[in-house]
Amino acid sequence: MGCVFGKCCCYCRSENESGDDGREGRVGVQRIHDQETIQMSQEVFIPSHDLKLEYAFHTRRGFYPNSPERQNQDCLCIKTHLRANPNCHFFGVFDGHGQFGDQCSNFVRDRLVQILASEAEEETKEEDPVKLYRSAFLATNIELHESYIDDSLSGTTAITVLIVGDTLYVANVGDSRAVLAVCRGDSIVAEDLSCDQTPFRRDEYERVKCAGARVLSVDQVEGIKDPCIQNWGDEEDDDDGDPPRLWVADGMFPGTAFTRSVGDSTAETIGVTAEPEILTIKITPEHLFFIIASDGVFEFLSSQAVVDMVAKYNDPRDACSAVAAESYKLWLDNETRTDDITIIVVHIKDTGNSASVVETTRSIHIDIADGDGDANTTAAASISMLSERGGPPSSETDVFPKSAPTN
Repeated sequence: MGCVFGKCCCYCRSENESGDDGREGRVGVQRIHDQETIQMSQEVFIPSHDLKLEYAFHTRRGFYPNSPERQNQDCLCIKTHLRANPNCHFFGVFDGHGQFGDQCSNFVRDRLVQILASEAEEETKEEDPVKLYRSAFLATNIELHESYIDDSLSGTTAITVLIVGDTLYVANVGDSRAVLAVCRGDSIVAEDLSCDQTPFRRDEYERVKCAGARVLSVDQVEGIKDPCIQNWGDEEDDDDGDPPRLWVADGMFPGTAFTRSVGDSTAETIGVTAEPEILTIKITPEHLFFIIASDGVFEFLSSQAVVDMVAKYNDPRDACSAVAAESYKLWLDNETRTDDITIIVVHIKDTGNSASVVETTRSIHIDIADGDGDANTTAAASISMLSERGGPPSSETDVFPKSAPTN
């Protein structure tokens, strides 16, 4: 597998080399056995609320002993200064699945934020961001259906956070997750910003059943367990690794363990939808950082466990690396393989007075679709914004992936 910036690693700069915008950017590339790590630091300001964001990301291809050439189907998008607005920022993680999952996740990564930006630009300032968010997800889904990609049995989850002023808009489709770290007295408490959309949830179960889905585990479909039992307990207690899945009425497909996704046109016929669940939350001084990650992180780690790990580190790069390493270890402790693992950590900090800071629009593109197939290849990058912790965040920024050049 190549680096996170594509086949030729063209974005990488040498250690301590300044970026084109005059700011110091740290990019390091180092080999650790058969792992490749890429790191970078940078800061993004939110002048309207005297904040800046210190963020980092880490993405790692899963270990698939029976599919050594399988590519990382996770990807991520960070777009600051959305619509050239220094107070608006977009962060997203996309977890592809199916034969063409990597193509689906990359397509959605690129188009979702582009559509969101273009739609918002056409609307007035009074337009509801939630309405625009929902519209962008549905439009992206239609475009994916109409694209060259076969998404009949492939698609992607999408967990995204749009920061507009002092507000977080969290839009979720699937079973990736966003978590907020909240300071309460002497404790740092994990507060989920999204809820996994799976048949374990009674509301989602009822919705897809009404759309014609059969909801059964693999053992139930194969006749090993009684298909009449429609109670699988709680997702956190699913120790046998055989969750309820969605099946068409007269077939052994698609078998999705989620109830919402982008793509998956066959599963749409039985209720799987690209309509996101959107949560809106005002930032307060008690909100320390938020985490966005694929389910490869949360398979064996609770939201609180991840927040506890991140809180141990001042540098979000170290936090991302630690969470990814622990997730990977727990997978191998419990399974013979691992999932792809992707995490973004974003610290929210007070600048005191950042109104005079002019930030140059910048895009960062993380694409892990191509590479050498090393099972343990790791791609990590961080962007840091250093400061003290304080009050509410601000409006828009822009960071989204662009097609990586080829040799």
